[in-house]
Amino acid sequence: MSSRRYVRGWGALSLAVGAVLVGTAAQAPPVRDAGPLIAPDPGAVVTVDGCVTAGGICSVPRHTVALSGGPVLTAAPVALDARASGPVELTLRSPGVLADVTVTDQRGRKVAGVPSADGTRWTSTAALAAGGRFAARLVVERPGGRGPRRDLARLEFRTAAAPGGDRLTVAFGPKDGGTYGVGQPVTAELSHPVPADDPGARRAVERALDVRVEPHVEGAWYWVDPRTLHYRPRTYWPARATVRVHSGLGGARISGGLHGGPSRPLTFTTGARVEAVTDVSALRMSVFRDGQLLRTFPVTTGKAGYRTRGGIKVVLGKEPLVRMRGDSIGIARGSRDSYDLKVRWATRVTWSGEYLHAAPWSVDAQGNENVSHGCTGMSPEDAAWLFGTVREGDLVQVVHGYGQLMTPFDNGFGDWNLSWPEWQRGSALEPGAAVGAAGPSAGALRPAL
Repeated sequence: MSSRRYVRGWGALSLAVGAVLVGTAAQAPPVRDAGPLIAPDPGAVVTVDGCVTAGGICSVPRHTVALSGGPVLTAAPVALDARASGPVELTLRSPGVLADVTVTDQRGRKVAGVPSADGTRWTSTAALAAGGRFAARLVVERPGGRGPRRDLARLEFRTAAAPGGDRLTVAFGPKDGGTYGVGQPVTAELSHPVPADDPGARRAVERALDVRVEPHVEGAWYWVDPRTLHYRPRTYWPARATVRVHSGLGGARISGGLHGGPSRPLTFTTGARVEAVTDVSALRMSVFRDGQLLRTFPVTTGKAGYRTRGGIKVVLGKEPLVRMRGDSIGIARGSRDSYDLKVRWATRVTWSGEYLHAAPWSVDAQGNENVSHGCTGMSPEDAAWLFGTVREGDLVQVVHGYGQLMTPFDNGFGDWNLSWPEWQRGSALEPGAAVGAAGPSAGALRPAL
């Protein structure tokens, strides 16, 4: 191909994709000498595209850049169009492959992405935050006369600022800076509902909610309802772990005109693994710390008609003195089962009022008969000891009982009563999908330079 035909062909390519040619090589004037017109050979030609379509033609212009120079190929920064609201795609348009791609945001965090099968394209797993600046490190492998040639290239681009309007923010729980038991789930309360019939928006939210644990454990989010998510590991948190939760929603496009806003991060630690196991049929409670038995003592649980819920519960809080009344659980005042008591050393495990507490009026029944209205009663001495031993987030398990299983979400934290496959089905992401801008990069096709 002659040099003049090469220039005409490159101009036609730029016009066809609706892009503006930028970069050192594109801006340099042709050089004349004694021979015909000569155009400088760009090191690599890449398009940057933030288009999202539903099977139609993308109306967002691609930005085509010629990377040149040395020893690192570079080009002028690219500003994506405000309509570019989908995942960002980097595509090599000149001969060769992208042997490695790493994209980072302005804080140095890696952006998760996937390469194409032919090695010419890299696509972020989610839309990038609005108003952000990003840097791409590319290893371009090109054919050469003496074998493949590898060049390192760097490209900067920025996304358009989010339009005005409401912002989706998130409030994390439990309280920041505390120490909790190994059963404490992370909660995320959204400022706007994200319905189940918008799976793309739910995926965008999940990818932006980043949970880091030291030491590392596998975990996942579960959509409790359109405004609420819970996060838990496959099994319990490790004892004495540090959990950090961060929202990357700021600036991210969620759905339609809704973009994410800033949210406060959360950090908490876990204590020892403390478990209180109530054997209903044996009328005994055993308390363990890090697998070692601390104490076993007699208890009484719910009688017929008021059976104690089975399964795994989580300590919600502790009250040294609480007033318990039968009418709060639907027992008519003045009836045979009516009661109105001031109860000491009450450890709460459901929002509806199930406690582990001191029951001096039933000491004779403890270890012999189930006589309560659903709570687990014990002697004042044992209740005081338990009150001082457990903390919020510790585990309470009821086994060999007669009551219904603790529900997962509507009356406390019954999250652990779902198997791991059941829990994963509550996520909008495929199991093992990359989550968050700080997740591991999936861009490497071959070993980097």
